[in-house]
Amino acid sequence: MRKILAAILLLMLSINIVSAQDQVTLRLWAHQEGAFNAGTQAIIDAYMAEHPNVTIEMETFEYGLYIQTLQTAMPAGDEADILALFGSWACSYADRLAPMPDGLVDTSLFFDAALDGYTCDDTVYGLPQEFNLEYGTVLVNKSLFEGAGLTYPPAWTDWEAFMTDAKALAKIGDDGLMTVAGYHFTNADAITFSFLAGILQNGGDYWNEDHTAFTFNTDAARTTLNQMVKMVEDGIVDPVLFNDSANWGGNAFFTSQAAITLIGPWAVYLREDFPDFGEFGYVALPGFGSEPLFAADSGWGLTVSQNSPAADIAWDFVKFAAENADNALQWNQTSHTIPALRSLVEDEVSRNAILADAPWLEGVFPLLPHGRFIGDMPDRDLIFYDIIYPYILDTLQGVMTVDEALTLIEEDANATFE
Repeated sequence: MRKILAAILLLMLSINIVSAQDQVTLRLWAHQEGAFNAGTQAIIDAYMAEHPNVTIEMETFEYGLYIQTLQTAMPAGDEADILALFGSWACSYADRLAPMPDGLVDTSLFFDAALDGYTCDDTVYGLPQEFNLEYGTVLVNKSLFEGAGLTYPPAWTDWEAFMTDAKALAKIGDDGLMTVAGYHFTNADAITFSFLAGILQNGGDYWNEDHTAFTFNTDAARTTLNQMVKMVEDGIVDPVLFNDSANWGGNAFFTSQAAITLIGPWAVYLREDFPDFGEFGYVALPGFGSEPLFAADSGWGLTVSQNSPAADIAWDFVKFAAENADNALQWNQTSHTIPALRSLVEDEVSRNAILADAPWLEGVFPLLPHGRFIGDMPDRDLIFYDIIYPYILDTLQGVMTVDEALTLIEEDANATFE
């Protein structure tokens, strides 16, 4: 009898020890953004309901502070177990991230442009939750189209048809200054992504073969920049009056100072700040070439720290959040983002659920397979906002020539590798 009691006590003790060992607490860091955070918390709650031994605590940071926190915490090994990262940053942190376990997820389930930001030297370090798009679709103002006697919504079959409308929509005041831009593409992001997309659509590339240097001084880049200059010469926008610091695209569109504006679909929500604005559409641009290729950042997703003592559980949560179609759909609907998961766009039920909340994405979805990740740049923001944008804006404003701009862009961009 004593032996039986002893065995029972030993078994109970063993169960208690195993139970205590199985209790896991994970920390998750993310930037502060109400809709994003709400979507993530819902997935956390669902995961903890299925795994009662796991607690996941989310901590959010103001965007600028989050970047600083990552840059200081990761070298010190003090970061959270799970890190929400913008995909275009992921490879710069790869040496401090845990690679995805082999066979955990079929990566072909995700759009290439979204996943490739998390893939460094053929190793996957995270999974995307959104597709980040800044080129390929434009806001269009119904009132201005109808006032100019143009078909609305437009369905341009080629670039010539698009330019015809853009010219007809531009307006000049009595003082000779542009009051309405026909096509506003002179924001920093719009200029940069127009330039990169144009290079790809004109049959070129802005990377060398092994992605160790940029190739901006090429025939494809020259053709693209000349096309952008011609748009200005044709009078569809005044880049002195319409740019990142004057009549920025989002504001210009919703104050009817721009009839067509190149900007990401996130800008649709700016309409809430302009209650008197009328109807608008969000439609696809025609391409320069036979395929509507474009470059895209890799959007927000989830990664796992290599310092996490429970990296296997952290990765299981990442899979639960990003690969599970129901969870991914909930997150995209809550965060108002474009899906990174192919099935949410290809499956009619999921697609219709997204379009019910965001009908303007209908013109976006067919473009997603044509997107290509921008590539692992040494300093993406420096290259975009301090090199490409100012040199091209100077060219559009007539301050420098196309050849001068391309020479400087290539030289300065390649200097970022040093």
